[in-house]
Amino acid sequence: MQPKEIVNKMLSNDAFSKWLGVQVEKVEEGYCKISMIVKEDMLNGFGIAHGGIAYSLADSALAFASNSRGKHAVTVTTSIHKIEKINKGDKLVAIAKETSAKNTLGFYKVNIKRDKTVVAMFKGTVYRTDKNWEK
Repeated sequence: MQPKEIVNKMLSNDAFSKWLGVQVEKVEEGYCKISMIVKEDMLNGFGIAHGGIAYSLADSALAFASNSRGKHAVTVTTSIHKIEKINKGDKLVAIAKETSAKNTLGFYKVNIKRDKTVVAMFKGTVYRTDKNWEK
């Protein structure tokens, strides 16, 4: 399957990414760019986006980028650095880029941006299974 087909199939079964309102902007092998708009029900008690929102967007970008090579890939470890607060109505863009791909492990960096400002930086490692994506 082609990277875009894989991501579309994943997204069709991903209720959480749908709840986030994820839009796929670009997919290539080892790369994915997605976006979303922060909604009222994503805010915490301080009136800013819950920390899990940026994390979840980055996690979805990681999943799509790491599976785009045609093998099922699952997360082993992730971390995030939150840099800027995120507000209701902000359009967030997550860009996941593969930094290294081995037989069983893949390493990724994801920048989450609002306009040109990086609001969070995320890193993830995935385990690549031997199962292929099929139509």
